[in-house]
Amino acid sequence: MGVLMQAFYWDCPRVANQEFKWWKHVKEKIPQLKNSGITALWLPPACKAQDVISMGYDPSDFYDLGEFQQKHHDGKETWYGSKDDLLSLIRTAHNEDMQVLADLVFNHCSGGELEENPHTGDKWYTKFSPKSGKFERDYDSFHPSVYESYDGSTFGGYSKTDLCHRNPLIYKEILDYCKWLIEEIGFDGFRYDCVKGYGGWMTKSIQEMRYKVSNDFSEYYKPFGVGELWDDNDQTIEYWLNEINNFSDNPVSAFDFPLRSKLRKLCLDKEYDLRDLAYWNNTLLDRPYNAVTFVENHDTCWPHPDVSDKEIFADKMLAYSFILTHPGYPCVFWQDYFNFDLAQSENNSGIDALISAHEKYAGGDADVLYADSGLYIMQRRGFNDKKGLVYVLNKNEGRWAGKCVKTQWENCSFKPVAWRGNNDSNSPQDAKTYNFWGEFWAPSRGYAVYAVE
Repeated sequence: MGVLMQAFYWDCPRVANQEFKWWKHVKEKIPQLKNSGITALWLPPACKAQDVISMGYDPSDFYDLGEFQQKHHDGKETWYGSKDDLLSLIRTAHNEDMQVLADLVFNHCSGGELEENPHTGDKWYTKFSPKSGKFERDYDSFHPSVYESYDGSTFGGYSKTDLCHRNPLIYKEILDYCKWLIEEIGFDGFRYDCVKGYGGWMTKSIQEMRYKVSNDFSEYYKPFGVGELWDDNDQTIEYWLNEINNFSDNPVSAFDFPLRSKLRKLCLDKEYDLRDLAYWNNTLLDRPYNAVTFVENHDTCWPHPDVSDKEIFADKMLAYSFILTHPGYPCVFWQDYFNFDLAQSENNSGIDALISAHEKYAGGDADVLYADSGLYIMQRRGFNDKKGLVYVLNKNEGRWAGKCVKTQWENCSFKPVAWRGNNDSNSPQDAKTYNFWGEFWAPSRGYAVYAVE
């Protein structure tokens, strides 16, 4: 399925000294990312927000990608740059056969003018007259309206500008907007923000719409989609996936928050029992074609103002070793890769070595071969040109750990292609199986990935 890169983090233009130049900054990194094995980029919300200095999660003019002069804005660009900068980034990614995902925020709006709502008698900022001239909104565009009093949930302080998708005009406007993002701007798919806030039927409509991206009118394009349903209860996410994907010809995926919760414990809790990782039915790994696995995102990591109980601040490579060897569509976080220097292209102990292992060897179904409180061993069976691998995770401190396990390979040689240990850079030894059995080891509080030769 490839490897996705979340190409931003909270306040990234300011932190990286790239204000109004972030699109250019990402574009410059595309050759490096392509060379490392990244196959897709997830970009932050690209449209004009209420505030000039904004991550984009307070959308105001959906069709302004940095080309119109908005009220209260000093210039035309978004915090990330101009529309031309964005289009150039997308073209460059496509030239490298990389997909680009748009962060789709349509649960709420911000930045309207004050008007009276005759349904409630109150006044609120619900009058939107965008400078782009598209997607105008008024009080009937939000809750409560004649179409609906409320939907799933509200987001932060945007309860009075919570879009009413049952309004036929709003429904059509959102579909038209998504069509424009795919067909004219060039995005290849969507990350759906805050999917708890609206009905699953809205996401299903976007996924199933018939997009045209070429002059071949015999085929329609099906965009990739992944939803952000922030919940550690795997059943909640499963219900959402089932609701949308039932009888759908273009199923949507979801971020595996339950797995991420386990991985945070793996990294931070020295008493964590690795047998807990073997219970995939508590995550989305038991339906890998719908799972986008991740370690960190813009909401869980510094400098987001509320990360005290979310961030993984130690031993993060243990988590990356897990998602880049197991089933699912793994997502790497830009800040980890670049700012926190976890790429480490020059050795076998960074994210790049794991991406390489994922792209070359991590194919087919997965089997847990052994798990106890401190040791976990898994095999990927291989598929097509990916021969498979064996993954060893060792939680124990101060000593290497391994086990003789029964694999699917009768007599086979293995070479270590990625590894990392706590204060131990020694390479694991090559391994062999005899009559399906072989010993596989990993360094102290670390991991090892063995590839089938």
